Amino acid sequence: MTPTLDAELLAAVSHAVEAQLGLHFPPERWGDLERGLHGAAAELGFDRMENCARALACGGFARAQTDALAAHLTIGETYFFRDAAAFLALTAHFVPALVAEKRGGAKRLRIWSAGCCTGEEPYSIAIALREALPDFAAWQITILATDINPRFLATAAAGVYGPWSFRGVPEATRHAWFRALPDGRCEVLPCIREMVTFAYVNLVEDGWPSHATQTAAMDLIFCRNVLMYFSRERGKRVVAKLRRALVAEGRLMVSTTETSRELFEGFDPPELAGVALFRKSAPLALPPAPTALAAPPHSEPAPERPHDHAADARRLADEGRLDSALAACDRALAANQLAPAHHYLRGVILQEQNQPEAAVAALRRALGLDSAFTLAHFTLGHLLLRQGQTADAARCFAQARTLLHACAPEAVLPESEGLTAGRLLTMLATLEGTFA
Repeated sequence: MTPTLDAELLAAVSHAVEAQLGLHFPPERWGDLERGLHGAAAELGFDRMENCARALACGGFARAQTDALAAHLTIGETYFFRDAAAFLALTAHFVPALVAEKRGGAKRLRIWSAGCCTGEEPYSIAIALREALPDFAAWQITILATDINPRFLATAAAGVYGPWSFRGVPEATRHAWFRALPDGRCEVLPCIREMVTFAYVNLVEDGWPSHATQTAAMDLIFCRNVLMYFSRERGKRVVAKLRRALVAEGRLMVSTTETSRELFEGFDPPELAGVALFRKSAPLALPPAPTALAAPPHSEPAPERPHDHAADARRLADEGRLDSALAACDRALAANQLAPAHHYLRGVILQEQNQPEAAVAALRRALGLDSAFTLAHFTLGHLLLRQGQTADAARCFAQARTLLHACAPEAVLPESEGLTAGRLLTMLATLEGTFA
C-alpha cells in the first residue's frame, strides 16, 4: 500500500507509535502503518484517518485507544504448530535434553510464549509436551503466554478456533485435544487450556523480567516473529532482557528470519540447522576481588551488616533454584517475621513450586501485615483465578485497582522490580477481560 498521508505526519505518527507501543515503522513500512490507522480510525471515533493520525501525533492516546490501535497494527495471522521444524526441535531435542538435565532433580519446566498472538502457539506447546514427555504427570509445567494486543489475549483465553487455525494439523491431533462445536469450530480441551496462563506484557517496557509478572526463571522462551516489530537497538535490549529471564543454560527460540548475531550476545550459536534455538551462554568469570587492606592499629572495626537473605532468595528464584530460594526466604523470615515483603516473596516462590494452598496462605499473611500491599492483592487474585475462585479473585483485583488509582501512573510499585502502577492497571484490565 502506497502511503497517502504527508511524510512529516507519518514520521510523527511512527515516532508516537514506537513511544507508546514499541512498534517500529520505518519509512519503508509506512504503508502498513497507514493501513492500520485506516482500520482504527472509525473504531476510535474519527471521521477521517488523517484526523486520527494528527491526534496520535499531537498528544498520544489513552490506554483504551492504544489497545485498539495495537489490534490494527499487529498481525494476527498464525495457526497451530506453525513451523514444524520448531516443534520438532522442541520434542526431539529440547525435551530429551531437559529430561537428562533434570534427572534426579525437581521436574519443573517453565516456558514463555512471548508475543503469543491468538494463542495457537502456547496451546501447541502444551500439546507437544503432553505427547513428548513420557512421565508427563510427574512434571510441574508452567506455560506463560503474553501479548501486547488485549483482543488477541481474549481470543486466546476463550480457546475456540475455526478451520483456518488447523491447516496442516493431523486429524488425529485435532480429535485428541479439541472438542468439535456445532458451528464447525473447535474448542481446546480443558486439560490443555489449564496448562496456559495468558497475560499482557509489552516487551519494550520495564517491569520484566520479574516474579511479579511471572516472567523470570524460564527454561525456554518462544519469541518468534516478534523482533521484526522493533528497531535494531530496541531489539537488542529486548533480547538482553529475555536472556535475563532465562535460567542458566535456558533456551530462546526465535524465527529463522530474526537470527542476526549482533542481537544474540550472551547466547551460544544455534545447535540445530534450520532452527533458531539459542542456548544462554555461561556468564564470564569475574576477576578476583582485590585483597582488602589491613585495618590500621587501634581502629574501630566496622559494624557487621546483617546478611540479606531476601536478596539471596530473589537471586536463587531468578536462577530457577526454587528449593534453595525458599530456604533463603525462610531464613529471612526467621530474622523478621513481621516483614510483609518476605511473606510475599515466599508466596511467589511457593506459587512457582506449584504449591497453591501454601502460596495463598503466605500472600494472606503479607496482606495481614500490610493491607495496602498492592502487588500482594494482584498476585493473590491471579492465583485464586487459576484455582477457579473467580469471586474471591475479583475482590482481590478490585482492592488492587482501588490502591492503584491512588498512585501516580509512573510510580514504581514496591517489590515489583520496576513495574509501574499504570502498567499494572493495564495488566489488571486485560486479565479481568479474559474471564469477564
